[in-house]
Amino acid sequence: MRYVIVIPDGCADEPQADLDGRTPLQAARTPHMDRIAQAGLVGAANHVPPGYPPGSDVANLSLLGYSPLEYFTGRAPLEAAAQGIELAPEDWAIRCNLVCVQDQTMRDFTAGHISTEEARQLLEAMQVEVEQPPFEFVPGVSYRNLLLYRGQADPAPFSPDTRSTPPHDLTDKSVLDDYPRGPGSDTLNALMQKSWQVFAEHPVNQARREAGKLPATNVWLWGLGQRPALASFADQYSKSGAMITAVDLLFGLAALIGWERIQVPGATGYLDTDYAAKGRYAIDALEEFDVVCVHVEAPDEASHEGKTEEKIKALESIDECIVGPVYEALQSQGEHRILVTPDHPTPLRLKTHSHGDVPFAIAGTGIPNEDAASYDEIVAARSRWKFPEGWNLMRHFLGDWA
Repeated sequence: MRYVIVIPDGCADEPQADLDGRTPLQAARTPHMDRIAQAGLVGAANHVPPGYPPGSDVANLSLLGYSPLEYFTGRAPLEAAAQGIELAPEDWAIRCNLVCVQDQTMRDFTAGHISTEEARQLLEAMQVEVEQPPFEFVPGVSYRNLLLYRGQADPAPFSPDTRSTPPHDLTDKSVLDDYPRGPGSDTLNALMQKSWQVFAEHPVNQARREAGKLPATNVWLWGLGQRPALASFADQYSKSGAMITAVDLLFGLAALIGWERIQVPGATGYLDTDYAAKGRYAIDALEEFDVVCVHVEAPDEASHEGKTEEKIKALESIDECIVGPVYEALQSQGEHRILVTPDHPTPLRLKTHSHGDVPFAIAGTGIPNEDAASYDEIVAARSRWKFPEGWNLMRHFLGDWA
């Protein structure tokens, strides 16, 4: 049997006054997602346990069938895995965003979608200023970068009790109460303060200001953790898998569970991603892998920016260019199943992730036909299919549905 998972990241939302009380999923034209709902069933799953931050790290770990209660250690180690970075047991990985903070307000958590080359130059300047080892700045893509702490023989200053806040949770909000706290926070805050000084008159920021762009005012350190010990997906579920995404976090998860990572030209992790290319590569992957997962970040990015129409447009593009052609190709494979589900809600009103159920739709071989009217949050809330521990959904999707 062949399986496909489509993740429209952060698409779950609330009814919007400007959409006549509909959610973006209800307002978007998504005939293929609705066809899956009508051919199978719709339900609700909660991928973020109480007490855990509602980030894509926790939520996607659960969505892929791994309990965060057992396996989650932090976001940054997953992204380190995506870059092939080996972490020793005493090492820590820390997410290192380039941001624009003005008047102690998070003006832009992407520093105006700073280019990868600009980010590299800024981080190189920071590396010169910090003692090495134990700290190493690792450039990634655009504003998404890493800081590594190589523990060597000394105990790390950090612990699971070290607290940090994702910068995308702070859009247009004061950051005064959200700097790192707890064990090792003095070290993290000192590095953040140093970056203010290093970046202030750096040529990259001088050029950005002259061009009318936002500067990268500083690094924002968060999501720290140590290497997780994940069982392979093949050992856990006896299936091979492949991940299609433009986000390091998902590639890292794929690497840690033994999935193939498929790079798609034109996939950006933003609203301008090449949806059709993702669909084509997913269809090709069906020839080789038991499970093909297509992750699309665009709906989440639209929510972070509070752009209702862009979120609707992203959902319609996912439906037209990915869900439709992939579902058609999947059915030609014989026995099959398809799952459409986001990882967490990202309400436009909040511009950040939130706790709560997300809707899922499943159709295919062995799935009962409950003839749901459509795929959306309202239908899911009324369904009898509920997974309060969302990581249990994967075992049902791959096995006997009962």
